[in-house]
Amino acid sequence: MSAPFPFPAIVGQEEMKLALLVAAVEPAIGGVLVFGDRGTGKSTAVRALAALLPEMRVVVGCPYGCEPAKVARLCDACRHPPPKGGAPKSRLVPVPVVDLPLGATEDRVVGALDLEHALAHGLKAFEPGLLARAHRGFLYIDEVNLLEDHLVDLLLDVAASGENVVEREGISIRHPARFVLVGSGNPEEGELRPQLLDRFGLSVEVKTPEDLKTRIEVVRRRDAYERDPDAFVASWKTEEARVRRRIVAARNRLPEVAVPDAALERAAQLCMKLGTDGLRGELTLMRAARALAALDGDREVGDAHLRRVAPPALRHRLRRNPLDDAGSSTRVDRALAEQFGA
Repeated sequence: MSAPFPFPAIVGQEEMKLALLVAAVEPAIGGVLVFGDRGTGKSTAVRALAALLPEMRVVVGCPYGCEPAKVARLCDACRHPPPKGGAPKSRLVPVPVVDLPLGATEDRVVGALDLEHALAHGLKAFEPGLLARAHRGFLYIDEVNLLEDHLVDLLLDVAASGENVVEREGISIRHPARFVLVGSGNPEEGELRPQLLDRFGLSVEVKTPEDLKTRIEVVRRRDAYERDPDAFVASWKTEEARVRRRIVAARNRLPEVAVPDAALERAAQLCMKLGTDGLRGELTLMRAARALAALDGDREVGDAHLRRVAPPALRHRLRRNPLDDAGSSTRVDRALAEQFGA
C-alpha cells in the first residue's frame, strides 16, 4: 500500500490546512468540518495530516490505545496493576484515521458482543467498534450531512463525555473515546443537524480553484504521485519533517502561551457583534487562537491570531438573519473589519 499524499504537497486550500494543523495541536477545539465541492482534497488532507504526525505511545495489548502516561484516562483493563508492580509495557503506533461509513450499524460503531468468542468459549466478551479504534486519533465522516440521526445522537454523547458506554446482552463496558472529529460534505446534498454542527470546533469552506496556474499545479502533482508514489513522497520528506517539527514544538509550547484579557475581550466583543449562541464560540476562538500562536512560535495571543481563526471558528455559529441575506463568511469578514479595522 502506497504512502498517503504528502500534506505539504497539497496546493492551495490554506484555510483547510490551517484548521487541521490547529486541531492537531489542540484536540480540545472539537474537530473540523470541511464543506465544499467534490474533488478538492478534503479526504486527502485528513489522511495526509495523520501520516505526518509523530507516532503515539500506547499500552501493549490494549484494544483502545490507552496512553501509558495518562493514568486517570486508562481503561479498566489497563488500570489493573501490571506484574511485579512495574509500568505497563508500551509501544509506538501510527496515529489512527478511522472512516465511519454512512451505512454503519450502531454495533459496528460502538462495539458489540463477540459472538465467535462466546460460541467457542462460552464466555461473553466485548468486540470494540470504530470509536475504540479512533481513540487518540481521527474519526473521519465523509458526507457527514447524510449521516443517520441515531448515529448523530450517539456521536454527540461520546463527543461531550469523551467516553463510550455500551450496555447490551449482559455486557457493561466503558472505555475512553477521545478523537478529533473530521467531517466533510457537499452543502448542496443536505444540511447538517444544528446539534452536530455546533459540536465541530472549526468549519472550513473549500472551493474548486479558479486560478489557472493553481489548477495546473494540482493536476501536475497528483499525476506525479499516482505515477510513482514512492518517489513523489520521498521528494517531500524534508518538508514533511519540517511541518512535523513545527507541530511537536507547538504542542510543547501550547501550555505556556498566554491569552491576555485584552484578547479575551476582543473575542467576546466579536461574538456579541455576530450574535453567536452560547459561549462555545468564545471558547473555540480562544483555543484556536492559542494553538495558532503556538504554531507561529508566539508567547501570547494577539489580534492577528484572532483574525485568522475567527472565520472557521464562528461562521457556522451564526443565527439566520432575515434582514441580511449575506453569507456567514461575509458577515464574519464584515464584523472583523469593524472590530479590527480593514
